[in-house]
Parts: sequence; C-alpha cells; structure tokens
Amino acid sequence: MKAAVVHAYDSPPQFLQFDQPQPATDEVLVTVKAAALSQLVRAQASGKHYSSPALSFVPGVDGVGYLENGERVYFAFPPAPVGAMAEKVAVKAAYTVALPSDVDDITAAAIANPGMSSWASLTDRAKMRAGESVLINGATGASGRLAIQIAKHLGAGRVIATGRNPATEADLRALGADEFIPLNQGTDALTQRFRDEIANGVDIVLDYLWGPSAGAFITAATSHGAGDAAPRIRFVNIGGLGGPELAVPAGALRSSGLELMGSGLGSVSNVALVNAIGAMMKVVTSVGLRIETRSAPLAEIESAWLEPGAARLVFTL
Repeated sequence: MKAAVVHAYDSPPQFLQFDQPQPATDEVLVTVKAAALSQLVRAQASGKHYSSPALSFVPGVDGVGYLENGERVYFAFPPAPVGAMAEKVAVKAAYTVALPSDVDDITAAAIANPGMSSWASLTDRAKMRAGESVLINGATGASGRLAIQIAKHLGAGRVIATGRNPATEADLRALGADEFIPLNQGTDALTQRFRDEIANGVDIVLDYLWGPSAGAFITAATSHGAGDAAPRIRFVNIGGLGGPELAVPAGALRSSGLELMGSGLGSVSNVALVNAIGAMMKVVTSVGLRIETRSAPLAEIESAWLEPGAARLVFTL
C-alpha cells in the first residue's frame, strides 16, 4: 500500500510503499480518507515527543475512514509502525467512533485533536462543574479558540482568555471569552492581572503554554497565609509552546489552592480520549465549532509538510 513514511527524524515524510498492517483479534481495518497534521504528529515525526516511534514508521495518530462494513468512523491510536497517514490502518475497535453525517471528513480530521485537548481536560481531568470559571492560557491558536467555545458549551460561567497578540481580543470575545489578558506585558504587570482575575474567581486553568506565563499565574495564586484556605484552582497543562520547563517553588504549592496536573497521552486513557472526541463530534454543528483548514493529497506530503500556514493541514486519500 501507499503511505507517508518517516525514514529520518530531520526530514519530511515521503510517499512510498509500506507493508499493509494485519488486524489483530481486537482490531479493525480502516480505509483512510483523511488524517490531520497536528503538533503532536509533527513532534513524533521529528523524534521530539515522548511517544515518537522508532524509525522507520508511518506518522499520524488519528483520522477519518471507513470500516469494512461501510461505516464512516473517526479512529485513533493505530499502533506503530503504521500510523494514520496510510491507505489502510489497523486500530482497536474501541478506538473508533461513528461520525455524524453533518461533519465532513476534513473538518472531523482537523478538529478532533485540538478539540479533544480541552474537552478531555475539562471533563476528565478538571471535572468541571456548571458555572465554574475557566482561564485559557494561550487561547489564540486553533486549540485555544476551540477551548473557549467548548468551555462555554460545557457550562463555564466565565471564560478568561490570554494571548500574545492584543489584536485577537475581538475575535476571542466573539467566540465567547468574557475577558482578555495580553501576554505581551512585563512579568509584574502580568502577575497582577492574573492576581486580579483570581480574586474574581478562577476555578480551572487550561494551559497551552507553560513557561513564563504559567509561572506568572502560579506566582499570582500564591497567598500569604491570611488564615483562610486559598481557593481551589485546578491547573491543567496541555502544551508547552511557551517553554518545556518551569521552576515551581515548593512554597507556591503549600500556600495556595493550586492543583497541578496534565492532560494528554498517558494521563487520560485512550478510550476516554476517543470517547471525548465522539462526544464533541456530536455537537460540532449545533455549537458551531469551527477550525480553519487546508487540505492536500497524501501524495504531496513531502512538499506540503514544509509549507507554512496557520490553517490545520489535512492530508486526503
């Protein structure tokens, strides 16, 4: 069969022949129609993610395709070495969900991973309750913009968005953000803005950035022993675009209501992640969830892989 193949971590995949997988007893064979190029897929293909397979392999963690009985499904987590960017993939039956007819292949492939990041974080990790306030640190990207809409749909009473570009404020408010905090300000000023929002009530943080902005929030959440317990804040890290490491003082945890956790491969079960995506797909149209997309045939992966662009790239077969 034809597939995108990674032979070197420092080069784009090539469109080549690759052995077709044979499904195990708990797996199904999927004929792939679309697979998105997410940050996770890029990281795995470059050997920089903790889940990167050994060379040589087919990249791709999820996609849209058809089962042998003709059912159209979203699928995820095909085992190495054959990832989603191939004509055929074998995946566990439990890692597939039927897709509603009102969501097209490209939209479903593009929106699954970024939408799941906030849906699973809010429902599985933070256990959000209706009326709680959610701060989204790094809301200007595709995942962050979806997180605003998803938080509102799941019942958030108030959503605070942060971003480096103040020009995005109007767009983020149109998606449902109630407040905007620009990140392009000094550390002291940013910490104070976070402190003000915490005083107004922040129950959950969805953090796509880590790095300095996360550090400023942790500093802002640190209390000074006023006698009462600090309010509980579930801080869920999802990404590290602002930096992979952050020094967290021990005192910040002892003197605050912070609960630090993460959401991703390993912290949430694969079945739970797929179920989160299945639940999200059911409301894509009714809620108006949207993501900017562009598509290219999988045969053009070597050139398309290197093309810049903010829209989510989806490879089609």
